[in-house]
Amino acid sequence: MPMTEVTRILARYLVQAKPDDVPAAVKREAVRSFLNWLGCAVGGSVHPTLDRATEALRPFIGAGQATVLGRGEKTDILNAALLNGISSHVFDFDDTHLRTIIHPAGPVASAILAFAEHHPVSGADFLHAFILGVETECRIGNAVYPAHYDIGWHITGTAGVFGAAAAVGKLLKLDEQQMVWALGIAGTQSSGFREMFGTMCKSFHPGRAAQNGMTAALLAKQNFTSSDRVLEAPRGFAHVMSAARNFDEITQGLGEHFEISLNTYKPFACGIVIHPAIDGCVQLRNEHGLKAEDVASIELEVHPLVLELTGKKTPRTGLEGKFSVYHSAAAAIIYGAAGEGEYDDDVVRDPKVIALRDRVSTTASQSIHEDEVKVRLTTIDGRVLDKHVAHAIGSLERPMSNADLEAKFRGLVDPVLGQAGSAALLELAWKIGELADASEIARAGANVARARQAEAV
Repeated sequence: MPMTEVTRILARYLVQAKPDDVPAAVKREAVRSFLNWLGCAVGGSVHPTLDRATEALRPFIGAGQATVLGRGEKTDILNAALLNGISSHVFDFDDTHLRTIIHPAGPVASAILAFAEHHPVSGADFLHAFILGVETECRIGNAVYPAHYDIGWHITGTAGVFGAAAAVGKLLKLDEQQMVWALGIAGTQSSGFREMFGTMCKSFHPGRAAQNGMTAALLAKQNFTSSDRVLEAPRGFAHVMSAARNFDEITQGLGEHFEISLNTYKPFACGIVIHPAIDGCVQLRNEHGLKAEDVASIELEVHPLVLELTGKKTPRTGLEGKFSVYHSAAAAIIYGAAGEGEYDDDVVRDPKVIALRDRVSTTASQSIHEDEVKVRLTTIDGRVLDKHVAHAIGSLERPMSNADLEAKFRGLVDPVLGQAGSAALLELAWKIGELADASEIARAGANVARARQAEAV
């Protein structure tokens, strides 16, 4: 295969792909992915990050074309994509493609739901575009991971922009050349640094990827040109932004297997690599009836990436706590959970939590897999309790069930839309592929949000 053909082969596939070519099992996983994203986006809409972003942008927001989920406000579609992308990731509770650590739904769903409110889209077409967008970003991610990530790029932002462009481009019915250009325009906007983890900028990355990807597709529709070789050119994405690359990951098996089938969903609202430690600590707590005052020390043997990503020993905010394996282990023992509440600023600063956090130590070992942990907990009375977690709950080996996803959805959405509004939105989400108009999802949530805001006044 000539190097010059990578971008075009992907674009040709995206343009020619048909919904009937996608297996039913893949579509079912896409619905689960969308439902999980929707819950995270509505739940995250109340985070201060959204307040600050909205206030900063409000003077410059255009016509009310699309909904900011959970808030009842409407903005132009580009800013709706940005804000919904931020809210869907701000809890760090969204989906994860474990092979690349991409959070695939955020950039893609945020872009196409905003687009669907402005340009009528059937649920079937929406779901197909969603699948293709996820396929695009994850295949591009596969081609450059882990070298790209190791350099310091936040791959959800850098690869996600391609997914958003592909998905919106599919809904715009771009031709092959326009899709090539859309990928090129997306690629030249690819960005996001891992340095931002633990700050509001981390969630800004998928939001901006959604906004920039949509912009790329809209420009390409008007024949705004770009390089035809954004992915493979010597000065293109893969060579400039990664020390190693494998273009076969992008082009081989297109339409034969789908990366969304490998998607996973978080039971804990924090960095995915912490999940095994939380799982192990929760199990020990529940099995032995442990309380914080019972614990003399907790020793964690983890993969080196855990400390690289989540080694913050003294987090000061909830967002920083999501990248602290020390805080997360302490919270798991004290609360038996690690939902969004366990990453509240007040919890991270709680003296009881800090005291136990300071009794957590870690050892990095190359013999431990990324989704594995060995926990050794020593009690005040001298007992030594061990727990080995080979695969954390929420992994492909121990996936979350539909019932688990529904419970997670309700936990996130009930406080924002109320139980009745949450239940109605959940029902619509399960039916996304059957809806005559995909934007019904956004309208339903907005109506409930506005009604609750009016009652509060």
